[in-house]
Amino acid sequence: MRFASLFTEDGLRLHVRGRHGYVDVAHATGEERLSDINAVLGAGPEELELLSAVAEQAGREVSEAEFGPLIPQPRRILCLGVNYLDHALEGGRPPTTWPEVFVRGADSAAAPYGPLVKPALSARFDYEGELAVVIGRGGRYIRAQDALSVVAGFTVAMDGSAREWQRAASQWTAGKNFDATMPLGPELVTPDEVDVADVKLTTTVNGRVMQSASTANMIFDVPRTIEYLSSFTTLRPGDVIATGTPGGVGFAQKPPLWLKPGDVVEVEIQGVGRIANTVVAEDAAVADWPWSPPGPGATV
Repeated sequence: MRFASLFTEDGLRLHVRGRHGYVDVAHATGEERLSDINAVLGAGPEELELLSAVAEQAGREVSEAEFGPLIPQPRRILCLGVNYLDHALEGGRPPTTWPEVFVRGADSAAAPYGPLVKPALSARFDYEGELAVVIGRGGRYIRAQDALSVVAGFTVAMDGSAREWQRAASQWTAGKNFDATMPLGPELVTPDEVDVADVKLTTTVNGRVMQSASTANMIFDVPRTIEYLSSFTTLRPGDVIATGTPGGVGFAQKPPLWLKPGDVVEVEIQGVGRIANTVVAEDAAVADWPWSPPGPGATV
């Protein structure tokens, strides 16, 4: 199945892709609680069987503008850094032997076709196309061979990174958490719909292909990533895992390619979907702001 959060006259509501177009899940089932995607994440077999029946119905066609944030206010976004060999090498790093993890907060998430906000405090705003995993029932100490059983589905992500803020200290949190810098969507695609072990990921900026790679090139694949993360934290319904980006990011170009207002960034993953976001300037008065990171931009 393929789920989407769509803007309607009744607000942001969960839909499932039907035989034609999208079907409002709450209207189709009579269960108003199912208007929110968080209500179905981690659902048991009986509820998913009910939603399978909804997916057989005919729905309505929608425009890109109707797609809202896939998971409104995600509980947390766990992100892998340097998880592709070519990205590690372009940053002058050896291949990692231990997962590099950082965390994004809910306010950094954005809609799949909405504005991508360039931070007012960053002159080195970069793109990173990524496959994202959304956790369903979750758990702790999940073995790799069992990992897909806790996955609700997959989606597309773009990890917008303020490189000078990322590099200013040893931790990456600041450069990865500016508001509305990580679009997610447009659909949550259940594991029975797509095998993400070897699918093509493509990122374009203003129509120019900048990243093109297979998810098979990940250093830590999805099952091993879930196994690792569940070693130290309980994964819960609605947690998002961003699995890292391949080579071709902006800082590695010569000269570097930093995103500016008006640029259009598109990320497409075979069998999962496509997002497209126009960069806009943050509306903030920050003249003479006391914090200004040094350095030419991060190499991660």
